[in-house]
Amino acid sequence: MQNLGEAFALALSLVASGDPDLLEIVALSLRVSLSATALACLLGLPLGALVATARFRGRGIVLVVMNALMGLPPVVVGLLVYIHLSRSGPLGFLGLLYTPGAMILAQTILIAPIVAALSRQVLEDLHVEYAEQFRSFCLTRRQVIGALLWDARYALLTVGLAGFGRAVAEVGAVIVVGGNIDHLTRVMTTAIALETSKGDLPLALALGIILLVLALGVNAAVQALRMTAARSAYV
Repeated sequence: MQNLGEAFALALSLVASGDPDLLEIVALSLRVSLSATALACLLGLPLGALVATARFRGRGIVLVVMNALMGLPPVVVGLLVYIHLSRSGPLGFLGLLYTPGAMILAQTILIAPIVAALSRQVLEDLHVEYAEQFRSFCLTRRQVIGALLWDARYALLTVGLAGFGRAVAEVGAVIVVGGNIDHLTRVMTTAIALETSKGDLPLALALGIILLVLALGVNAAVQALRMTAARSAYV
């Protein structure tokens, strides 16, 4: 218990003092996860909006696939990205393996289905509510999608935050394609796993504290956005 207490005290001192190694790992984690979230939203939101507003043969199968992809195993995604980015793979010429770019790609593949599926549900519910008005205004599909995206902006920001929360906590895929290389591809989750295995509890605990604070911050932001959306609905 004394050793654990000392480790926790050292962890707090690392956080409070702004340890350079700690800040480097946190900065890379945020850069990778925010980039992946932005790309996932660019891909997932239009796809979710299209499926929400379109009616076509096989739509039920598409919905099943979209929902199933939300549960993609991270290590499988990491393996597939690794195969494609390896020297013998079709994208090996890009030289992205064991770089932050490969980690961003893996996280994007993981969270894009989550963004697409959640946004589809949000926009489909809204589309049903506004269907009569859209028909009366004779809007094109592009105009309908634009109106839905704007009206559901707070809910979609919540979807984006959910994607970021999933990305920043990811470890399986990023360690496969990133390799957990010091000063290059080491992020919070992989560093926690490594430092714990090495017995360096202070750094692992310090990173864990920051990760928990980020998780709480994301949840607080989601709640604040929901309250803002609820207030705007009554205006």
